[in-house]
Amino acid sequence: MPIYEYRRPDGSTFEIVQSFSDEPLKVDPDSGVPVERVLHAPAVHFKGKGFYNTDYGTRRRQRETAAAAEKSSDSSSSSSSSSQDSKKSEPAKKESKPVSSSSKD
Repeated sequence: MPIYEYRRPDGSTFEIVQSFSDEPLKVDPDSGVPVERVLHAPAVHFKGKGFYNTDYGTRRRQRETAAAAEKSSDSSSSSSSSSQDSKKSEPAKKESKPVSSSSKD
């Protein structure tokens, strides 16, 4: 059952659950003042050749944008990580050399 919003003459609003077949309220059930139903624009999504996917905000597009950003950062970090790996392996070699030289002493 849908929730309908009603407005009192003083500008305050309230919501009530009503069936589709129920008549709109004419008076507030609590205070007895006259009320009118507030209508809101429905969410419409047009599909077809004349409409583009980028015309509408979607979670899917947000995920695709995030994945693309992550992919580009991964490719740049993989090249930097390979240089970091070589830097990491170099100090390890240097550390092993003094150990082997000290064992020769």
